[in-house]
Amino acid sequence: MAAGVGRRGASRVALCALLGALAGSGAAPAANPEPLTAILIVARAELPDPTFAHSVVLVLNNLGAAPAGIIINHPTGIPVAELFPQEKRLAQLPDKVYFGGPVELSSVWFLVRAVQPPDGDAVKACAGVYLSGSRDLLLKLLARAQPMAGLRIFVGHSGWGPGQLEAEIARGDWKLEHAEAQGIFDRKFERAWPAPQEPKDGT
Repeated sequence: MAAGVGRRGASRVALCALLGALAGSGAAPAANPEPLTAILIVARAELPDPTFAHSVVLVLNNLGAAPAGIIINHPTGIPVAELFPQEKRLAQLPDKVYFGGPVELSSVWFLVRAVQPPDGDAVKACAGVYLSGSRDLLLKLLARAQPMAGLRIFVGHSGWGPGQLEAEIARGDWKLEHAEAQGIFDRKFERAWPAPQEPKDGT
């Protein structure tokens, strides 16, 4: 897996780098961008790669030379509050940060459900779902009465080289599904990350 993202905190540049949009530029997305093509890919049961085993990934396909995505179903043991220790009111949140993928684990991204585009740096992933790496927007959402309503926060992301994901799909590693808000935020397929270690024989 290979893809690049900008540094945490430099949200506009980082988001463009992650998505392959306007490479080398800090410009915002165009005022009337083309509709995005997003899919969900579901790993086959026997996928040997431990990073992607049992993963469901939201993949954005037409934002650059190669696709990029976010694993949406692997919650970590890290509380959301640990990302913002200065925000004392978040200390009681039970919600965990999700593992978005093995690329740039120092970066923070989030998906938010919204009828209208959020007031901040974000791109449309699919109908009613927006992706962002903006710290300011994330803090604004976390300041709401229900901070985690329609919000999922990730560390890292996933990426493929040109033609790599297509080859994996052709090999049968992934099943394709339609990307929609309900499926993205459905918790029934969640599996903890890292996966719990199975006991060895004789222990």
